[in-house]
Amino acid sequence: MASCSEESANVTATEEGPREALSSQKREARLRKFRELHFKRNEARKINHQEVVEEDKRLKLPNNWEAKKARLEWELAVDEKKKECAAKGEDYDRVKLLEITADDAERWERKKKKKNPDTGFAGYAEAQFRQYQRLTKQIRPDLESYEKQREECGVDFHPTSNSLIHGTHVPSKEGIDRMVEDVEKQIEKRAKYSRRRAYNDDADIDYINERNAKFNKKAERFYGKYTAEIKQNLERGTAV
Repeated sequence: MASCSEESANVTATEEGPREALSSQKREARLRKFRELHFKRNEARKINHQEVVEEDKRLKLPNNWEAKKARLEWELAVDEKKKECAAKGEDYDRVKLLEITADDAERWERKKKKKNPDTGFAGYAEAQFRQYQRLTKQIRPDLESYEKQREECGVDFHPTSNSLIHGTHVPSKEGIDRMVEDVEKQIEKRAKYSRRRAYNDDADIDYINERNAKFNKKAERFYGKYTAEIKQNLERGTAV
């Protein structure tokens, strides 16, 4: 009986050895996994803190900071390109035009037309509307005079059908001067861009119609210095 119990004890001891080794391996694996998770948590906490700091910095920056930054970077790149062209003895404007692609040129042209869609004269109503837009863009509100006028008019500042404020407003001298200056500018601009040309009574008549006069002016502009002597000889009658 003693031998049987000893054998069973030996078998039990032999089985407990691998069990303890297996349990210790599992414990080590769990500890290693726990350390990895702990390390990842610390890394995530550090990254989150950095993101919070960066976000706080971005929130404290002006609203147009990104546009300003892009503009400054573009200006630095242009300065570097100009210095590089100057060192090589090249013209920066020419190099810049050579680097512009057809797509960029077409996009800029569309943007320019969208900003000022001048399709030429289509009618007096369209021309008047364009002039109205141009004039209203030049208006700068005077808040002081606005508040002063509102205090003087009181409830009649926003007139109704029963208000008697119509015709009582007297424009200021500064407003009249500003209107006169703008009208004079319009007259000057209209005279500058007028298609009618002043007629000179003392000029020689060497044409038979308006089209021939334009042709003679172009010919004189390009070949006048070469034909001046021939023309003088013809006038004097000494031409050979």
